[in-house]
Amino acid sequence: MNIEETKIQGCFIIEPNIIEDDRGYFFECFNQKKFNNLTGNQINFVQDNESFSSKGVLRGLHFQTGEHQQAKLVRVISGEVLDVAVDIREGSHTYGEHVSVKLSGENKKQFYLPRGFAHGFVVLSETAIFSYKCDSFYNKESEAGIIYNDPKLNIDWLLDSAEIIISEKDTQLPSFENARL
Repeated sequence: MNIEETKIQGCFIIEPNIIEDDRGYFFECFNQKKFNNLTGNQINFVQDNESFSSKGVLRGLHFQTGEHQQAKLVRVISGEVLDVAVDIREGSHTYGEHVSVKLSGENKKQFYLPRGFAHGFVVLSETAIFSYKCDSFYNKESEAGIIYNDPKLNIDWLLDSAEIIISEKDTQLPSFENARL
């Protein structure tokens, strides 16, 4: 397993060791002990989520507030997405900055976001199955977000705005400046 810290401290891109032969492939997609040792974090994931989406679907930018903040380990089972993490940790030297990574069923990369990040992704392939682990249970009252096209964040989603499909709920999210962090 190879692990690389991104330009934003605490966010890691993880590349598994894939064993391939004429039968197919095998890889260890998660090992708590290795993960904790490589990231220096003591994470206990308690919930796994999965979504299926079509090309252009953008989910985000979402986060949980207060004691219900969530660290996430995300990956794509099939298809390809652009995954984005925005640093919303007040006092962080990268506050308001973002990092993005292409995740796919083919490259099998994973992306770790610690607590204190808004998260979103857009589907670049015809369809995608997206899976992620959380270290805290979902809590509706702590749900919050930031509008995906906030000019202050200036995120390049790699698709023309006419191609983006977003839920009514996500179109109502506040700007970064007005978000409930």
